Amino acid sequence: MSLLARTVWTLFVAVVMTALVAISTAPASAQVTSTGAMPLPVDQAFQLSVTRQDDASVKLQWKIAPGYYLYEDKIGVKRGDADIAVGDLQGNGQSKDDPTFGQSTVFHDHVAAVVPGNASTSSPLEVHYQGCQDDGICYPPMVRHVDVTTLAITDPDQHDPATLANDWTAPVSTAPASGIAIAADNGGMIGSLLKDGGVLMVLGSFMLFGVLLAFTPCVFPMYPILAGAIARQGEAVTPLRGFTLSVAYVLAMATAFGLLGVVAAWSGQNLQMALQSPIAIGAVSALFIILALSMFGLFELQLPSSWVNAIGGLGSGNRGSIASAGLLGFTSALIVGPCVTAPLAGALIYIAQTGDVALGAASLFALGLGKGIPLIAFGTLGPKALPKAGGWMTAVRQAFGFVFVATAIWMVSRIIPAEAGLALWALFAIGLAVWLGAFDTLGPDAGGRRRTAKAAGLAAALYGIALGLGAASGGNDPLRPLGNLVAQRGGSGAGEELSFRTAGTSAELQTQIAASDAKPSLLYVTADWCVTCAVIDRSVFPDPAVQADLNRFNLIKLDVSGNTPAQQQIMRSLQVVGPPTMIFVDKQGRETAGTRLVGDVTKTTLRASVEKTGIAR
Repeated sequence: MSLLARTVWTLFVAVVMTALVAISTAPASAQVTSTGAMPLPVDQAFQLSVTRQDDASVKLQWKIAPGYYLYEDKIGVKRGDADIAVGDLQGNGQSKDDPTFGQSTVFHDHVAAVVPGNASTSSPLEVHYQGCQDDGICYPPMVRHVDVTTLAITDPDQHDPATLANDWTAPVSTAPASGIAIAADNGGMIGSLLKDGGVLMVLGSFMLFGVLLAFTPCVFPMYPILAGAIARQGEAVTPLRGFTLSVAYVLAMATAFGLLGVVAAWSGQNLQMALQSPIAIGAVSALFIILALSMFGLFELQLPSSWVNAIGGLGSGNRGSIASAGLLGFTSALIVGPCVTAPLAGALIYIAQTGDVALGAASLFALGLGKGIPLIAFGTLGPKALPKAGGWMTAVRQAFGFVFVATAIWMVSRIIPAEAGLALWALFAIGLAVWLGAFDTLGPDAGGRRRTAKAAGLAAALYGIALGLGAASGGNDPLRPLGNLVAQRGGSGAGEELSFRTAGTSAELQTQIAASDAKPSLLYVTADWCVTCAVIDRSVFPDPAVQADLNRFNLIKLDVSGNTPAQQQIMRSLQVVGPPTMIFVDKQGRETAGTRLVGDVTKTTLRASVEKTGIAR
């Protein structure tokens, strides 16, 4: 084994062992209690009490639950419209760079305010305060009335106590007594595994989840990307070389997933979603087009010599290929595999709620390693089947160029109109047909390979024509390009389109739920760029049985395509990692435990969640 291969293999083992050691030496953070996993009701997070002092002043004290804090500038006392000065607050104030309110002073554990005796007349005091959960949700501004005679604390809105106990966020309470619970067949077991399983069980299970996810459509684009990186090596490709490149690719991919866990634990945000903006998707799509043009031979891509010399240990002639493979692995994990699968979403929800950085990073790193096991096998064994230098090598490179073009179209189709995406697929199919020789004239002595290629090219040409007709008629499904024409002729067997109301802010969501006519609601979090959402819209919602079930609900669509601050806030309040997510709430706006669906949703899982709501036909 060469020095380079030994170095990569040693790094591979070292990273895995480091992750295991990091977890095993942090038992305090790994053993998270069930009480800290979910946001508390507001009156449990911030317990307000009132006492009378000897000088007739009134002391307001907040006992703040661990992991929560109150804002200094949100604490105030009024009587009517007049503010009452309470002096300096008593507590250990800490400076915080808050994403919502900017640089702020916050209080953990406890804080107190004293209302002067001359202000303590018979009129009730109006106490204002607001706080948040560390790396979690922020509560709406709270108001409590204090009777200065009896020192009784009341809610001015006169909420029912049972309702008030769950009023931790607006406009909809998504925290039943047992917390947010994803449907068991849709990733709900992931949170339970992280909460109750041992460290080795957690890491081993996530590695197994990764292996299973390696054979899903979200990960398939990684295979041609890795194959393209290997194919560019030409004659230098050997099983050992393929293994080395594959390990570099997979380590970088697993590191990207580990960083997702770190970011989720620190900020509660979904890094993948941040990287799925139209600008990011467009930029990466353009990168794949550039790579494709390079594979077609229009130009050669390689790192500048100064960069290559700066990367120690790669040896002469590698042209930074190890670093390139690692960069491809890192970016493909964040961009090419953007759909929020149930295991990943379940992990991110739990990690964001607990703030467990070590467990989060190691779990998702193990998930990435599991995804990479088939990729390493593919990269190691694949070179045996790749042609050596010559005409066939050129053909293989060009074939990978088409794979890169297809990947770019697949990505950009999320942010452009469906008809435009179908038109791009039509151009791709016709271009592939030309490359396969669909329109070439074959002589009588043409071999079987050329005849087979021509037949495949003719099939691609016919498919491209069908795609073009579908795009012209307003179609949106590459698998059924003429389906729109059939529907226009009355031949579609699908039901009518479901009628969703839309909401983009918390206020709009509150309005839509209030207008639900006493029906339960289904909140559907979606986005224009969400591939899995498009599959659900195309393949699940049109099913007549699904429509019959969902017509019993008030259907509300939460579009987070722009990832605006308002949309981020509503996702935080609903504890949503990313689209697609479906949340079932009852007539009072409370989520039904065990029914939430995240990621890939099928007709079966959707109907099962509907059944769990107990809504009769």
